[in-house]
Amino acid sequence: MYHAIVFLPLLGFLVAGLFPKTLGAKGCEYITTGFMIIAAVLSWVAFISVGINGHATEVVEVLRWVNTGDFTANWNFRIDTLTVVMLVVVNTVSSLVHLYSIGYMHHDPHRPRFFAYLSLFTFAMLMLVTSDNLLQMFFGWEGVGLASYLLIGFWFKKPSANAAAMKAFIVNRVGDFGFALGIFGIYLLFGSIEFSTIFASVQGFASADGGEVVMNFLGYQLDNHSALTIVCLLLFMGAMGKSAQFLLHTWLPDAMEGPTPVSALIHAATMVTAGVFLVARMSPVFEYSTTALTVVTAIGAITAFFAATVGLVQNDIKRVIAYSTCSQLGYMFVALGVGAYGAAVFHLFTHAFFKALLFLGAGSVIHAVSDEQDMRRMGGLRKHIPKTYWMMIIGTVALTGLGIPGTYLGTAGFFSKDAIIESAYVGQNAMAGFGFTLLVVAALFTSFYSWRLIFMTFFGKPRASADVMGHIHESPNVMLVPLYVLAIGAIFAGFAFYGLFMGHETGGDHETFYNNFWREALFAGPDNHVLHEYSKVPLWVKWSPFAAMLFGFILAYIFYIRSPHLPKELARQHPGLYQFLLNKWYFDELYDFLFVRPAKWLGKFLWKRGDGWVIDRLGPDGIAARVNDVTDRVVKLQSGYLYHYAFAMLIGIAALITWAMFGGAG
Repeated sequence: MYHAIVFLPLLGFLVAGLFPKTLGAKGCEYITTGFMIIAAVLSWVAFISVGINGHATEVVEVLRWVNTGDFTANWNFRIDTLTVVMLVVVNTVSSLVHLYSIGYMHHDPHRPRFFAYLSLFTFAMLMLVTSDNLLQMFFGWEGVGLASYLLIGFWFKKPSANAAAMKAFIVNRVGDFGFALGIFGIYLLFGSIEFSTIFASVQGFASADGGEVVMNFLGYQLDNHSALTIVCLLLFMGAMGKSAQFLLHTWLPDAMEGPTPVSALIHAATMVTAGVFLVARMSPVFEYSTTALTVVTAIGAITAFFAATVGLVQNDIKRVIAYSTCSQLGYMFVALGVGAYGAAVFHLFTHAFFKALLFLGAGSVIHAVSDEQDMRRMGGLRKHIPKTYWMMIIGTVALTGLGIPGTYLGTAGFFSKDAIIESAYVGQNAMAGFGFTLLVVAALFTSFYSWRLIFMTFFGKPRASADVMGHIHESPNVMLVPLYVLAIGAIFAGFAFYGLFMGHETGGDHETFYNNFWREALFAGPDNHVLHEYSKVPLWVKWSPFAAMLFGFILAYIFYIRSPHLPKELARQHPGLYQFLLNKWYFDELYDFLFVRPAKWLGKFLWKRGDGWVIDRLGPDGIAARVNDVTDRVVKLQSGYLYHYAFAMLIGIAALITWAMFGGAG
């Protein structure tokens, strides 16, 4: 079964990629989508078998891969609760994106290539989440990087798409450099990159307090604890790149240049969740480095706040949702940082449903208004595309976390987001309180910009041209059905799975229930009491996300429904702040100044001075040019006339006789 789950997307990629003319566009669409639906169904079967019925962790052998000296890394599938949760997320969303794309991309002449790339992307992610060692994970890690480059730059004749694809690829290489160093460090410390070996050895390694030097890093000699911290931070550097955390986040909004289904696939269930999965998978290692977890908490909190502030003023409908993704990933990392690994994965799970719903809903809006993405040119659409409108409403209430604290009445985001905020409140590391504060503020901002999107897009007077308004139409069923399925998840996934992921079983011991579900897939150390404490927070903590959400909704209503002149007036009164947020804190400009321009200057200097002035001057324009001059003159002696050669021979004979008579005889 697991072989089919992982390799069906690869088979779809090969079929659509190698035989597009034979099968035709429709054939490629149906085959790749059919394979993905089968993989999704099997993933739910695996989830029920392993997660709900409690089957033990299983290692499925695929093939022998690397075996050299003492180093061994076989290609195996590690099947535990964390794996099957990710299989459900990846394959469910990917299958719906495939189905949706049949309608969204039906005018594109290169559909077979698009569906091949989607399936390749999914296969790479499945390789990542089923990995049994760090090398296999790195293989899938780089695979999703390659596939994202191909998908973001799918419309390669569009310069902005090419630039965005290159930006995503290059920025991720920065994080991947840290990830690779982290893998090297793990092997140095534990002599293996197999998860089972690492997890079995880490407690003994961390408890050894002999003060011995076990690793040298950048000239520093590190003992056990310091070495473990450095390795965790290097691994987290890789996670920052893939999951677009603060400082390595700049690629994520630009990824919107790809087709909208790509945005849903990257932002909801695959590439951006890889970093969260990495830290969750390596929780037995991170648990023994308080410093690393503190850094994870701080970066996650800053990311959640930063991305939410930028989302307040964006006008591109897809970019608003993109910054929302960046912010929600910050929530997940705060949960990981305070040791609430179950809450982080739970939010990853619920987020996949409502974020995919929002992206595909935005795609339906864009499809209806002749590919327009600027919300300032929309308005009044709810009567024209009512089905899409209600799907976007459901996605919005799930994202903002609508629900009644202390009850089981709420959307998916309510259960998972509030669990993270409450966990941050009881977290023990130095940044837990900082994280709690910024997450509540981010919840307010999230509510504001989410409802701002709804009000600007669907309410008020139409701001589109008469020609666009005359062609507005609801999306076909092949695009709407995936929205309906995702809407069910956005509403009920939190209620249905809260007990499993967070251990809340009515009338039972929730910690035991939690451990029976996750078992050894997630690890909490003996000093980690977050699971026990988070459900006992004060009432005001439980109600703070609800108050923030409600306040954000009221502000958005006042600004964009009741008094729509206020946003322009506020921007006019505070132009500096408005431009600061509109230009995304000027990170692109800062990186352009610090890295891009110096790199271009260095390249130009090496080209003009190094290559042109030195190499060309001494080579093609120097010695080589002189040799060429000499050969040109020598060639002229070869005239082809017999009398020229006879004359030359006579001169030679005369010279020889003269030399013999006056010089050679002596």
